[in-house]
Amino acid sequence: MGSMSELMDRARHRISVDEYHKIADAGVLSHEERVELIEGEIVDMAPISSQHAYVVNQLARLFTLAAGEDGLVSTQNPIRLNDRCEPQPDLALLKPGDYMAHLPGPADVLLIVEVASSSVDYDRGVKLDLYARHGIPEVWLLDLTGNELLVCRDPEGGKYLSIAGPSAGECVRPVLLPRIAWRLAERKTWAVPF
Repeated sequence: MGSMSELMDRARHRISVDEYHKIADAGVLSHEERVELIEGEIVDMAPISSQHAYVVNQLARLFTLAAGEDGLVSTQNPIRLNDRCEPQPDLALLKPGDYMAHLPGPADVLLIVEVASSSVDYDRGVKLDLYARHGIPEVWLLDLTGNELLVCRDPEGGKYLSIAGPSAGECVRPVLLPRIAWRLAERKTWAVPF
């Protein structure tokens, strides 16, 4: 008959991205609610702390200045991975383009950065696997609580083949836009990177 989790998984009603948008347009979800669509399920996102907001803002500034016309920095905006997945990464570095009529998809993404404190297990598990399955070429996971940066590259078979933890002082560059360079300031940690 199957385990309880298998039975519950079959009992779930998963929705599409189009249905998700209709629910929002109908006012069932307000624009202030922090949710994202993961594998057809509406998932609550963790509240944003002042430290989290500060780090995201500083990274957005760094990326915007360094990328210039070669990349578009999207901050806490959705990426449409497929018909059932529309996550909202903290930062996405996108290929330049017109995203007025449609959301960026996997082929448009150069780099995703997730900044985590209370959501680190979710980001390290669910989100990282999701991005790898959809061929996102590179994800940086900045764990503010554990004081760690993971640089994940080379998605294959739903996993990242290369996962490295750069040390303080080491320069980190996105593979697809290497003109962006991030190095920790002196006497800083990944938990307080700027």
